[in-house]
Amino acid sequence: MSQTSAFRTLDDADVSAKRVLVRVDLNVPVDAGRVTDDTRIQAVLPTIREISDKGGKVILLAHFGRPKGADPKLSLAPIAGEVASRLGKPVAFAPATIGETAEAAVAGLKDGEVLLLENTRFDPREEKNDPAFVEALAKLGDLYVNDAFATAHRAHASTEGLAHHLPAYAGRCMQVEIEALAKALEKPERPVMAVVGGAKVSSKLDLLGNLVAKVDLLVIGGGMANTFLAAQGKSVGKSLCEHDLAGTALEILDKAKAAGCEVVLPVDALAATEFKAHAAHRVASVDDIKADEMMLDAGPASVDNVIAKLNTAKTVVWNGPFGAFELPPFDTATVAVAKAAAELTATGKLLSVAGGGDTVAALNHAGVADAFTYVSTAGGAFLEWLEGKPLPGVEALRR
Repeated sequence: MSQTSAFRTLDDADVSAKRVLVRVDLNVPVDAGRVTDDTRIQAVLPTIREISDKGGKVILLAHFGRPKGADPKLSLAPIAGEVASRLGKPVAFAPATIGETAEAAVAGLKDGEVLLLENTRFDPREEKNDPAFVEALAKLGDLYVNDAFATAHRAHASTEGLAHHLPAYAGRCMQVEIEALAKALEKPERPVMAVVGGAKVSSKLDLLGNLVAKVDLLVIGGGMANTFLAAQGKSVGKSLCEHDLAGTALEILDKAKAAGCEVVLPVDALAATEFKAHAAHRVASVDDIKADEMMLDAGPASVDNVIAKLNTAKTVVWNGPFGAFELPPFDTATVAVAKAAAELTATGKLLSVAGGGDTVAALNHAGVADAFTYVSTAGGAFLEWLEGKPLPGVEALRR
């Protein structure tokens, strides 16, 4: 992927008096009919406002949950009101995605008005990117805008198929995401540091393999660090560890060495015999973990080491926590490094990009999510982008 100029954006679109199909991400957490986290709604408001203000008819396409056919519990009807309250103007709702009901609702729109169509996944043809379903959707619009980066790794009818039937553009949220990611790994200011944490090496093999060839420093934390330490012959006690991946871990270390990428592993840990909040623990060298102990967080020397390296970096890409951050005090390393990255970002010394569900939760927990240059709410799409895989929904927007 190259910089945004390689993609068509709203700057290239004439939306006035046009029917604009806008794919948005409204897959938000809902409890008792109320949205409990509106991050994704807030993210798409600039695109909706801009098209509406320019006199375009905004027709929103979105999915919600994983329905197997039409399911009233997963209807987008309540979400229309939530979007309207934040947008500050009415959002009409059509209880269909395609067909006469949807067509009539679109035909009734005046310039600048907003309409939300029913859950695209109520039709099984959405996820199959079925040509007939794509055509039925395309009938409803004159232009197509994709503002849902979180679904860009899936080639569905509303995320990829439409881009081949109508003039297609990136929305503002999508544009910001592409720009931030390009800056972090395409043409980054060096040195580039990647922080990769989380539980398992197996879920991030492609990611590690791609990063060692692209970054100058790779910091490995979380449960996955234990697998690397065990591969180097250290005893990790009862720590979470994929012993069967020792050979793979050593291959990644060799690949990093050949690419001139420095790998940073923990040198000490907070070791405990129980996996629970406030468990009795001690600071132990990674060479001194007892058989009944588990490493639940990186220790103070490891944190100092990572922060020292961070001070030499110009760009950081972060995915995954350093320890069991949801259990205090095993959030110490994640919070300390996150705060250091936020301070360096605030002083203009660092470009910081982070993403993935656990990572966003960890940065929110540390109170610094807003202080990073960019935090991606996209889980799968962010990971696949870091893995170096082309994203169908983004590729379809190339000039």
